[in-house]
This record gives sequence, C-alpha cells and structure tokens, in this order.
Amino acid sequence: MRSRGLEATLVRTVRAETRRDEKQEADVILATTTVEDLDRFVEIYSTKGAEKRKLHGSKGSTVFRDPNEDGRVWAIFDWDLEGWGNFASDPDVPAIMQEAGHKNRPQVTELVGRFDA
Repeated sequence: MRSRGLEATLVRTVRAETRRDEKQEADVILATTTVEDLDRFVEIYSTKGAEKRKLHGSKGSTVFRDPNEDGRVWAIFDWDLEGWGNFASDPDVPAIMQEAGHKNRPQVTELVGRFDA
C-alpha cells in the first residue's frame, strides 16, 4: 500500500529530556484518517494494527477523535520515517486497514514550524 498519502514527511523537531538534561531528537509523525466506526477502529488499531506497527519499529502512538468531523481521527506516532515506509509497503496492511474500517488512506501532515511557548 505504497501511496502518496502514506509517504510521511518526518518531523524531527520534537525534543525529549534525557536523564542528564540533554536534548535529543525524537521522530514523530502526525497522520489523520476517517473511519466508519470508532469502536471497531480502536479494536483493530490497538491489536492487529499495533502488532504490525511494532514489527516495523513504531514505539507507540496517541490517537485523538476530531471534535468537528464525525469519524475523523488523528494519530501522533513515535516512529521514524524508515519504519513508517516499511509499514506502508507491507502487503498485510491494506487488509488490516480495511478491517479497521478506514474510509480513506491515512494522510500525513506537513510540519509548518516549531515555536516556543
């Protein structure tokens, strides 16, 4: 499922504090999609989808429901671009996404900038 919508623009500007108060870059990807049924999406996303994402190096994600558009969800992934690309081209992914009820392919956002405060 190598599609334009799954090709990520990697965001490498999120900073994480380490134990020694040093800064290190974290790989973060923000994506959005619409789903048929939120409960069904969450069930598959948190099981089969999570297993497949982990296989390709995802360290986790946070999912939000859009308050203004019914069925739209947003996900912030702790993931590098190489892993995302491998996931997107995995032949098992389209069936998992179909089972989860995706109405369209996830679209990756473009970073505009990072600002203090």
